[in-house]
Amino acid sequence: MMKCRDQQLLEARPEIPNLKFEVNTGNEECFQNETIRPIAKMQNDLFVLVFKNYIQKHKNVFHNLTIDRKLEYIETALNRDIKFRNALKGMFIGQFTQEEYKKYILNSSALNKRMINITKERLKNNLIQFEHKI
Repeated sequence: MMKCRDQQLLEARPEIPNLKFEVNTGNEECFQNETIRPIAKMQNDLFVLVFKNYIQKHKNVFHNLTIDRKLEYIETALNRDIKFRNALKGMFIGQFTQEEYKKYILNSSALNKRMINITKERLKNNLIQFEHKI
């Protein structure tokens, strides 16, 4: 018997054992911890690859920056480049189950912010992977 798409998506996600769930946790934070963080962890290598491509498409100026400027570059790319933001959001949304998507559309604006902020932190934590390979 074939598994349905939703079941396959959930099974593919990594566990994040240190996430804490409080009784009074809000809906957005619950969604972030139950859905967004596991997807971000699963998609991390893809996010790195996509950002490497972004650097290359923008004439590799990233490689000549100081560490502080590189961190700013990541911030700016994710805050101001709407096409890039939308591509990253799509990498999350494409991993949602149908039920998760229904929850997402109820508060997409706030959840988009959470997705982008988590992605920013992941990219910043992967800074070493963006170093120029000669």
